[in-house]
Amino acid sequence: MRFLTGAILIMAVSTSSASEDALLDQDFRRLASDEVVNLASEYGDKVLLIVNTASKCGNTPQYDGLEKLYQEYGDKGLVVLGFPSNDFFGQEPGTEAEIQEFCRLTYKVKFPMFEKVNVKEGDAHPFYDALAAAAGTYPTWNFHKYLVGRDGKVIREFSPRTKPYDEKVVAEIEAALGS
Repeated sequence: MRFLTGAILIMAVSTSSASEDALLDQDFRRLASDEVVNLASEYGDKVLLIVNTASKCGNTPQYDGLEKLYQEYGDKGLVVLGFPSNDFFGQEPGTEAEIQEFCRLTYKVKFPMFEKVNVKEGDAHPFYDALAAAAGTYPTWNFHKYLVGRDGKVIREFSPRTKPYDEKVVAEIEAALGS
């Protein structure tokens, strides 16, 4: 009986950690590149701020705040991940090379950016389906933010109107980093 109880406990722990990794066990191409990255392998031990971005949106200046967060909290374990999306009124119409150039030249973006994806409910990439299921909501516009802890679980989501340096965002990031 002890053996069976121990085996069930081990299975429960294994299943739990596997489900925590499941959200990030996604492969994406880096923006304008052929390099494929598995999010769990590359960023599994980090706190992530995942954002759907667009270059021709009223929220586009949020790139500045996102880059500032990445620079300020990067050594503590925060990584901002950008996913361009053309889902909201065609506000990300460019090619990946054009998006990359715009982000680098206009906003000096150095945080990791990935391939263009769909994020809207009904047509979302499976990664965004999983984020929405965990957070309870899909992006409603460009620059929707999901904060994911080191354990691979969504901590909180922030609306597109919430700026990157909003006190709620910073407080949640600092708590997740243990600052």
